[in-house]
Amino acid sequence: MTGSDRGQTGVRPGSDHGLTPSGGLFAWWREGTAEGRRALIAAALGWMLDSFDVMLYALTLASLMPALGLSKEIAGLLGSITLLAAAAGGIVFGVIADRFGRTRALMASVLIYSVFTAACGLAQTAAQLAVFRVLLGIGMGGEWASGAALVSETWPDEHRGKALGMMQSAWAIGYAAAALVTMLVLPRWGWRAVFFIGILPAFLTLWVRARVEEPRLWREAVQRRGSLRAIFAPGLLRFTIPLTVMNAFTLFGWWGFNLWLPGYLSLPESAGGRGLSPTTMSAFVIAMQAGMWLGYVTFGFVSDRVGRKRTYVTYTCTAAVLILAYISIRSPLILLLLGPLVAFFETGYFSGFGAVTAEVYPTEIRASAQGFTYNMGRVTSALAPFVVGSLAQNHGFQAALSLTSVAFLLAAVTWIWIPETRGRTLV
Repeated sequence: MTGSDRGQTGVRPGSDHGLTPSGGLFAWWREGTAEGRRALIAAALGWMLDSFDVMLYALTLASLMPALGLSKEIAGLLGSITLLAAAAGGIVFGVIADRFGRTRALMASVLIYSVFTAACGLAQTAAQLAVFRVLLGIGMGGEWASGAALVSETWPDEHRGKALGMMQSAWAIGYAAAALVTMLVLPRWGWRAVFFIGILPAFLTLWVRARVEEPRLWREAVQRRGSLRAIFAPGLLRFTIPLTVMNAFTLFGWWGFNLWLPGYLSLPESAGGRGLSPTTMSAFVIAMQAGMWLGYVTFGFVSDRVGRKRTYVTYTCTAAVLILAYISIRSPLILLLLGPLVAFFETGYFSGFGAVTAEVYPTEIRASAQGFTYNMGRVTSALAPFVVGSLAQNHGFQAALSLTSVAFLLAAVTWIWIPETRGRTLV
């Protein structure tokens, strides 16, 4: 039976609100099962290390470009093909997670992105680097689809937003860790050594294999496994389309801004940048991750209380305004202070997507649906690094990065067609 056989969304009403019961800020964590807590830790670590590996490229870009003779267009194109590969990996691993299990898909994706991040350090030409980035991207895209399904299916309805917010917040920790490693390793041993450290996440798979179980919902759905085609059934297509489009805009905005942000801060002013040293740039990026982490976590709590839609629209509209302010500022001090606030709003909304899609689609197609709607959006967003790089080359960074502000506004508009799903019980 597919979601279309059960009604409009494949879910039944559950809790009437997402309020956290009395008992403190972390009462929700204690109310989860041991299985759910282990699943959340595994998915969060996988996502954190995914961020760590994939963002090393952005953080080493100013050093990597002259070393391999890359123009801004080619550097942006390499970022774009990584996202295209991630889109393919997310769709494929979503199907794998539905067919063979959430934990198996999670382990395979982590292993892939770890090995090929390290391989980037061996690249001698742009073509070699492109091959390694494609393979890395496949693993990167696969981790989110399997991890989001794993967490969604092991946490209570009233705390799903918080759990997914905590999982998503791990991206900021991984990004900050990547910036810290870059700050310490790059000046001493060069950009290749930075990539070699990316092999370390592979060891996470050993713990996942030993400690994390498949969710009960997935085990019970084995006999009614659906197919990817089910998300295009009449009852679900009207949600699949706007969810995919919304992700295209948010991912375009995020990658267009964040992949070029380290380069924008560290390239000389004659090249349109802000002329910060690699060490100072890394410190600025680390500071932004504090805001990013708070944005992820806060979104989960707020969306469980007031709803997914209202919180999503508020975050994306505010992000659009703050980006325009950020790229207009030249003072390093103000950039440092404003950066965390920008990161709070232009990233925190990602915590809501796993909850919304989990609450729209049934278990037998949940990971496939999450993989498709998120990663088909990523296909469009893959244009962002190349488009922003090309605009920066010809019209300057301010004009190029303004385009990401427009993308966030368009993402907010798509919520006209996306339902409120807070409090729905998974089936």
